[in-house]
Amino acid sequence: MTDPKEMLKAAHEEGELSDAAMQALSIPDLGAQIQAGLGVHSDDVPASEVVLVTMMPDDSGSIRFGSNAQAVRDGHNLVLDALAASKSREGVLVHTRYLNGRVLYPYCGLSGALRMDPHNYDPSLGTPLYDQSVVLLGTVLAKAREFAEAGVPARTVTLLITDGADESSQRSRACDVAALVKDMLKAERHIVAALGVDDGGTDFRRVFQEMGIEDRWILTPGNGAGDIRRAFALFSQSAARASRGGGNFSKVSLGGFTAP
Repeated sequence: MTDPKEMLKAAHEEGELSDAAMQALSIPDLGAQIQAGLGVHSDDVPASEVVLVTMMPDDSGSIRFGSNAQAVRDGHNLVLDALAASKSREGVLVHTRYLNGRVLYPYCGLSGALRMDPHNYDPSLGTPLYDQSVVLLGTVLAKAREFAEAGVPARTVTLLITDGADESSQRSRACDVAALVKDMLKAERHIVAALGVDDGGTDFRRVFQEMGIEDRWILTPGNGAGDIRRAFALFSQSAARASRGGGNFSKVSLGGFTAP
């Protein structure tokens, strides 16, 4: 079994992760949380390069109170559909972990991904945005490292989704997330995007910028089903373009949501 903490330690020793990033990842049960998302082993993926597409849908109660649960389900499923239609779909692995830590499915091929529906997504919890962003990004880094150690280049595209600012994180702060994002962007193999659904008061651009996310990768749709679906559609298009290999990833990364 792959040891996530050992892989992250190796990345730190080789200079891929800074001291600040390793400090952010110094959480007692982080290894077990990451392990829950790693899924299919790199040896079982017959691809010369892979793209890891990772999503963290908000499952806080305010999504339900705002009547936006179905729009989030639809948006997530739209991303899966867009990736499945890509010519590079065989090299795409997907993983979805809800904002409160429940893993919908660990990394797997598109045929193994679960679609979100009322049975597996009933938002009713809190908003530990910083805590779970650290767990999610740690999982992305560990999975990418697993493929790198197997000699398979891995690029990643990650989407954080929330309709409110952090309210219930116990261990991590915005600066901890930013330390991870900074190292990921420096490696030029990762895209970290964020979608903030309007709650009438939160400055999502400020929240996400404090978490290290670049402005071109921030979406701030209105609080309506159509707005949310359109925002997911933009992400799905970016993820599909990034999965095509060659120079597409760099082009999409630099262009953000406006990349052609």
